[in-house]
Amino acid sequence: MSSDNRHKLIVQFLKYMVGGGVYFWGGLLIFAFCFSFLGWGWLPSKMLADVAGWTANYAIQRYWAFSDKKLEGHGRQVATRYILVNGIDVFIDYGIVGGLYSLGITPYIGFFVSAGFTTVWDYLWYRFWVFKPK
Repeated sequence: MSSDNRHKLIVQFLKYMVGGGVYFWGGLLIFAFCFSFLGWGWLPSKMLADVAGWTANYAIQRYWAFSDKKLEGHGRQVATRYILVNGIDVFIDYGIVGGLYSLGITPYIGFFVSAGFTTVWDYLWYRFWVFKPK
């Protein structure tokens, strides 16, 4: 791999991490407000946080981190793939957060444990399938 290609991949990964950070930290703030301040259960709090996070994350990933002119005209396909990957994430994420919560561990810890797994998992799916140019 050339130095230029390696540099592009590093920049792309850093942009991906910014999108993930917006999703994670924004979602965590929404979750904390609903769960700790409003007294909602962990599940509805997490669901609201995720809807907001996924929306912002999609925009950042699609139009900044993985931006490519070859993706123009493929919006429906890209969005469908994004929804499929994140649909799988729901089971993983909620399984981790809910499983830990059922063991008496705060869902805040679950957020971090889940993010540790899905960060790598999602990057690979986004790079090689969801946002892969034709």
